Parts: sequence; C-alpha cells; structure tokens
Amino acid sequence: MKRTYGGSLRAWAVACAALTMSVGAAAADAPASAASAPGVEIKPAEHLLFMQPHMNGVEPQTELDYAVDYSGPPSRVKDTLRVLVVSPGNNKNDAHVSDRTGDVNVPGGLPCNPVIIYFLEHDIVEMEQLTGGQRRYFQQRVRMALAAGPAITPVSSESLGLGKHAKAQQIVIQPYLNDPNAERFIKYTGKRYTFVMADDVPGRLLMIRTEVPGEGNDFAHPLQKETIAYQGTLKNMSQPGSGAVPVKAPNAPRASR
Repeated sequence: MKRTYGGSLRAWAVACAALTMSVGAAAADAPASAASAPGVEIKPAEHLLFMQPHMNGVEPQTELDYAVDYSGPPSRVKDTLRVLVVSPGNNKNDAHVSDRTGDVNVPGGLPCNPVIIYFLEHDIVEMEQLTGGQRRYFQQRVRMALAAGPAITPVSSESLGLGKHAKAQQIVIQPYLNDPNAERFIKYTGKRYTFVMADDVPGRLLMIRTEVPGEGNDFAHPLQKETIAYQGTLKNMSQPGSGAVPVKAPNAPRASR
C-alpha cells in the first residue's frame, strides 16, 4: 500500500510559493501567517531548506539511503528511508520514496530533497496523535519559525557523528517557545528541530533531528529524539545483476544514534 502525503505537502508548497507571489491563489489552502503574506521576502533558512534544487547532479537510477532512528514515544523505530532518483537531478519531481511501510507518495511541488517534506509530515502527524491538536496548527508553527529568519551557522559535522564535511550548515528552530497555546501540550514547548545541510552530499541533506528535552529543559537526556541521517548511495539501480553496492566517500556519515 502506498502512503500519501499529498494534501499536506501541497500546503507546504503553497506556503513557500506564496512568499514570491500573491497570496490570493493560496488563501484557500494555507492560513495567513508571516510565511504566507504577500511581498514577504524569502528568508535564507526557507530558501536553503525548500527552494533550492538539492538533487542537482544526482544521476538517474541513483538511490539515496537515509538511516531512520525514532526513539519514541510513541514507538521506537529503526529503518532505512530510500529515495530512488528517476529523472536527472529529480528535475521532474518523480523520485520514488519508500520506507518500511512500502512506497510513500511525496508529490512534487518544491525543488528540495523530498526527505525534508517526508520528515516534517511524519513529525506533524505524530504531534497531532500525541497531543490531540490539529496538524494544520503544528504545520503553521514550523512554517512561522522558519519564516522568522533563524540563523544558518557553520557546524562541525564530525561532532554530530555525520562524517567530515567542510561546508556543513545548521538551522535550529524551536517552534513552540512562547506559543500562546503551549499549556495544551506543555511537554513539547521546548521541542527543538535541527537541520544540517552540506554541498558535498548527494541530495544536500545530512540530517534532520527533533528532540523533546527532559525535565528542566534537559537536552542531554531527551524524552524523545527522532533522526533521519544520510547513510550512503547506490547507483545503477535499474540494471539487473549489476551487483550495485553502496558508494560511500571515506567520510560518509554513520547511521544516526
């Protein structure tokens, strides 16, 4: 069975596209916010995560593999997320995405690595299930946090266990800090989202991680940590009997922990 993220993905696409065009056509799909107001400049963090063609240079029939580690609650999951690139650089937005459940429909609409949308949609669905809140609300909080212009900072990817990458960049947001409705999901007020990108990695995405801090805002002992991290590349996946093996640079990231 194919899992579909189509409707929610369209809301992400509309929110980002509305940054550069009139919001009128998008009004029916996305609530007004700082990220959807007409004439608002795209912030560098939004541009880096959503508006860049991350798959440029990735050849057809190349599979990008990502280690999935969800420490729960609600459940513990270790998995491999696979993105099979079909068109050159995914310029037709036709990459095949699959996980332990089978194929996942993450439709086109944004030029970014589809893993970013996959992870955010998982997160939003999970927040809805854990808190009883509305997924649209959590989606909007993440969009607004990115539209607020968080810093893009150089980071040592080695310190994160992601291999050595000279130009790794990190974005960190906490969408629920100062949320007027935070008392309804107080456990998640400090939840932190970390995105790590690098130009020398196929698909540009090194890692996305969310962490719910422990008591006293303790991130060293989080209540919940969920990570997707670049693991490696398989090439020539369409050729039967090709004996394709992972093609990893010596500094390829380890599976997330």
